[in-house]
Amino acid sequence: MDMKIKGKVAVVAAASRGLGRAAAEALAAEGVNLAICSRDGAAIRRVGEEIQETYKVDVLAMACDVTDPQAIEDFKNKVLDHFHACHILLANAGGPPPGKAEAFSVDDFEKALQINLLSTIRLVYAFLPSLKKGQWGRILASTSISVKQPIPTLALSNVSRVGVIAFIKTLSGEVAPFNITANCLAPGYIMTARVEQLLQDQAKREGITYEQALAKITAAIPAGKIGQPGQFGALCAFLASEQAAYITGETVLIDGGMYRGLM
Repeated sequence: MDMKIKGKVAVVAAASRGLGRAAAEALAAEGVNLAICSRDGAAIRRVGEEIQETYKVDVLAMACDVTDPQAIEDFKNKVLDHFHACHILLANAGGPPPGKAEAFSVDDFEKALQINLLSTIRLVYAFLPSLKKGQWGRILASTSISVKQPIPTLALSNVSRVGVIAFIKTLSGEVAPFNITANCLAPGYIMTARVEQLLQDQAKREGITYEQALAKITAAIPAGKIGQPGQFGALCAFLASEQAAYITGETVLIDGGMYRGLM
């Protein structure tokens, strides 16, 4: 399927590994030029070189802490100086530490909101004028299955990610007249370094092996397996495509059927 986005410019945050890198690679495979960032400057530059070599697209890679407003402003300026446009934005950031609600202070919740909610809002505000100017755009935000079904040991994530859904849903109606869609992706268990760490934490907490923790999680997924980053990336590429022009304001689960609710 031709996604009809070859030559577009995509901004992908937290792209040095995991879901962010998978999304960047899926877009690059469609001929999309990339502006990618992460907190680790050396890592993101290495990934940028690898993607550019593999997919023959233009890649701008630089360090950017998405919890720092000035860093986002500097990143935006570099992107627009280099590409003169942004068409696709994936707001993405690492998840906050695991734990139950009472294990955290109010300051911890504030930090989680900075990581997940406010970083999304700041990235959107930074690049939305360019999307509107081009009269075409795709805004995507990476969240979690926890926005539909809170996970008991991920209190900070549960709280901080729900606000992202509300923001993107509200925004979708405002930007639709500019031919811009805005959607959220809600992954369940996708085998990334973060999920591996969560499994290790669960194993330690329950006094079981990593393999037993993995089997326990897998047993709760109707598909019978944990997802792969490339599957998340493929969903990002589709929602960024011309074929997805009539999909907006949605939260799309990618969880192997783990969520059992109706809506």
